[in-house]
Amino acid sequence: MITNCISTFNNLSYLKLAIKSVRENSYFKDSPFIIHAENCTDGTDEWLEKNSEKYNLEYYIDKNEIPLGIGGGMNFCANKVQTEFINFLHSDFYVAKNWDIELLNVFKKYPNTPMMVFSHRVQPNIFNEKPGRPGTHIVPKDEFGEYHHNFNSDYFLNWCEEFSNLNNFEIRKGEGVSGLIRKEDWNMVGGNDPLFAPASWDDMDLFIRMQLKNVKIVLTSKSVVYHFGARGSHFSEDDFNKRSPRQIKAERENQSKWLTKWNKYPTFDNVEFVVSEGMVINNSYNGKHK
Repeated sequence: MITNCISTFNNLSYLKLAIKSVRENSYFKDSPFIIHAENCTDGTDEWLEKNSEKYNLEYYIDKNEIPLGIGGGMNFCANKVQTEFINFLHSDFYVAKNWDIELLNVFKKYPNTPMMVFSHRVQPNIFNEKPGRPGTHIVPKDEFGEYHHNFNSDYFLNWCEEFSNLNNFEIRKGEGVSGLIRKEDWNMVGGNDPLFAPASWDDMDLFIRMQLKNVKIVLTSKSVVYHFGARGSHFSEDDFNKRSPRQIKAERENQSKWLTKWNKYPTFDNVEFVVSEGMVINNSYNGKHK
């Protein structure tokens, strides 16, 4: 019914933790699992070759002079999926108990509705954010651990159980492109636009196109994941003062590409989610992702 998908770039320590959590904490523990690893130089390729049977992984190792990026890797994975649902997750996630069935339960409430459903995130405060961000629980860096090597998974899972028992809400919001969607709806929207490869601005572009095509977007408190915070994209190492050169370059270039496609900067609603009102693709944009 569900295929889990991860696109990754040089993030092995967190990828291993993510895969382990999916196999241990999912309701559907034996769901197909596709990994797309692009241009990795940190031992990811070798680890996948050695451990694919242990974790029942279908993996693809890509070497591209012009990188697909995370969004393009997600498109790659989606094309391989043979189940009804695609469950995208980031390589720096740790998923809580039954995170997958709780996403699926939302679909049962809205039958025959094109939809993408997202997990509530818990994230260490590595970006010096203010508390109260809708859809994401910002915690002190030492609450559960800010690194793969000091993460307290038992404490986190116990916290999640209590959180889910006390909270039952849905909001209209997506947090990064990491959630559950029917493959037919992903194809209908067109997936991620390669214009924004390798990273940055692609999630907002996808969310706007989803809204324009009447795809319902839901974030549920019943499904919870820990997000270590852009490891492998924003940070090339576990050093929060050392940002990834690839990410810096992509953010700068994709801001210009965004204006080429949409002709105006995005706006956001009261839960800090990008809105489609007033957004029209520039007539001069000739990409297929319209």
